[in-house]
Amino acid sequence: MKPTITLEQAQSLPLWRRPTSLLFLMAAAMPVAFATWSALLNNFVIEVAQFDGSDIGWLHTVREIPGFLAIGVIALIMVVREQVLGVVALALLGVATAMTALFPSLGGILTITMLSSIGFHYYETVNQSLQLQWLPKDRAPQMLGWLLAAGSASTLVAYLLIVLSWETLGLSYNIVYMLSGGFTAVVAVFCLLAYPQFEAPNPQVKKFILRRRYWLYYALQFMAGARRQIFVVFAGFMMVERFGFDVHEVTSLYLINLVANMVLAPVFGKVVARFGERRALIFEYVGLVTVFLAYGGIYWFGWGVMLAAVLYVIDHMFFALALALKTYFQKIADPGDIAPTAAVAFTINHIAAVFLPAALGYLWLTSPGAVFVMAAAMAGISLSLALLIPRHPEPGNETIFTRFIPAPAE
Repeated sequence: MKPTITLEQAQSLPLWRRPTSLLFLMAAAMPVAFATWSALLNNFVIEVAQFDGSDIGWLHTVREIPGFLAIGVIALIMVVREQVLGVVALALLGVATAMTALFPSLGGILTITMLSSIGFHYYETVNQSLQLQWLPKDRAPQMLGWLLAAGSASTLVAYLLIVLSWETLGLSYNIVYMLSGGFTAVVAVFCLLAYPQFEAPNPQVKKFILRRRYWLYYALQFMAGARRQIFVVFAGFMMVERFGFDVHEVTSLYLINLVANMVLAPVFGKVVARFGERRALIFEYVGLVTVFLAYGGIYWFGWGVMLAAVLYVIDHMFFALALALKTYFQKIADPGDIAPTAAVAFTINHIAAVFLPAALGYLWLTSPGAVFVMAAAMAGISLSLALLIPRHPEPGNETIFTRFIPAPAE
């Protein structure tokens, strides 16, 4: 049985064994598998499995089912510590990613995608919970920005290796998936063995909770999940299908995104801390409405590949501001609600993800531009919701409609 120590006691450990170091290590390991899988996916499924728009829609629908079932984390943390569950899920993501190219058929890809998705979504659910429990409120925005930058930096190294060696060394999909997934799995095993179990000061409620006063957070999560699907599923697919991007070209685009994230994510963390969640999210959603309408213009007006690439990078940069949604919840939540609400929020975030990619895959076959108009409309709804966030959210002041009454002690 591994020793359990409090966060206060952990400050006496060597720097590399502290809770924040574990968060950084996991933040660096996860994107190596997931982002590499994403970068190669569109070329892999088109070249090897001959996917069309409908097939890619079904793939992402299957991929999002575990996200919809993330509420199962509540049941698992009754018998498994959150920290252990997160690391095991990270290992599953790595192993499944390593096996991706071994099953180059629709059925095989859907099956292995389901396994990697279970690892990814359960890891993300637990990781978000641990971040909000382990990071102090006054430093959370900045630390979340640095964690995002750390993930971008590790992925940058992986993508540089792909860009520089894909054609030069004649790499195959199998080799790249094996190396990236294997790396993530090895790091996960190290995290399991090298770190003690950290005990947060506030015991977590280990049951399903759905609180009325969190309704705005739930609504923002739902719209974020619906809107994100269109970017994740169809923006990259457009670059390959419409403009014929090769693997190293798609990965080069990802590299630009990563460099931008490394530079801007810590800045965005400071922006959220300085100007607040309300203003940060309003800025994000106004930008996303503009970007998605411009995506539609590519199909309606025949705008070229350079604009598409620029929009893709800007789109990705705006998503980095989503850390403001995390810190908004951290400010309004009861400390014991963080773990169960993270699971509930992940499920809410993925409600639309279960059916939207497949449904829009059929629409894509007839009108790709209409898909992006729908995304702009979703971003517009998110903007309307963000306007309801108060300037200084906290328990008892969750929305602009709430009279400021101190939350009752529980």
